[in-house]
Amino acid sequence: MPESVDLDHVALGTPDARAAVRYLVGELGGMVLMGGHNVGFRPMQVRLGDEREGMTIELLEPWEPERNDFLARFLARHGAGPHHLTFKVPDIEHMLERVTAAGYHPVNVNLGDPFWKEAFLHPREGHGTVVQLAEAHEELPDVAGLVGHVRANGPHANPQWWPDPPPAGAREARLRRVVLAAPDAPRARALFGGLLEGVVDDEGEGWVQLVWPSGARLRIEERPREPAHVDRLEGDVLGAAVDTHVAGARLVLASRDAGAL
Repeated sequence: MPESVDLDHVALGTPDARAAVRYLVGELGGMVLMGGHNVGFRPMQVRLGDEREGMTIELLEPWEPERNDFLARFLARHGAGPHHLTFKVPDIEHMLERVTAAGYHPVNVNLGDPFWKEAFLHPREGHGTVVQLAEAHEELPDVAGLVGHVRANGPHANPQWWPDPPPAGAREARLRRVVLAAPDAPRARALFGGLLEGVVDDEGEGWVQLVWPSGARLRIEERPREPAHVDRLEGDVLGAAVDTHVAGARLVLASRDAGAL
């Protein structure tokens, strides 16, 4: 369990995760961390980076939608693309008190599982993205422990529903930040930088970048004439720059030198 709020991953919904896995691992050198079956969907997580740098992408694919059709409905309405941001919190009940006092309306609150308690903010309140709040009690609570365990033992699979990816490519991509387009940037900053405790590590005219303890970043760009939405994922990569779409999300990676940190 984290000692403070932390941005854990960005989740992308897709009807079929296989092509995304092949690209993220085989082309960009990503590492499959974990995956399994859940109610109405099956997730898997891919790390773009290592234990020191990077972020985690979670791929969500429908699974037995008759039990819970939230992801199938999302895909039917919006198509593949960014679905939510997950923030791990040390005390979800305290966080729910804070967000409720600030005027937010958490939904799908589930505090019954002692190992994973969660609640959500609707995209109307999450500035164009679902915000998942989770209190997790896990065997490997931090990124360094998880990455080290996967290197030694392979991914956590409960079960492994995805095909074995190709060998990891040598391009060593690192996901640095999620970029959020927000017509009301001050309110978005109040949520993510206030209630969710992101710390400003860079800003300029019309934008601010927040960072969390794991190194995950969220850049908020003021777009008064656009609806709020996750605009793109950004990072860097060895070799030629990348501007493509993965599971419906735009992925932009700047070129970096082999010796760059």
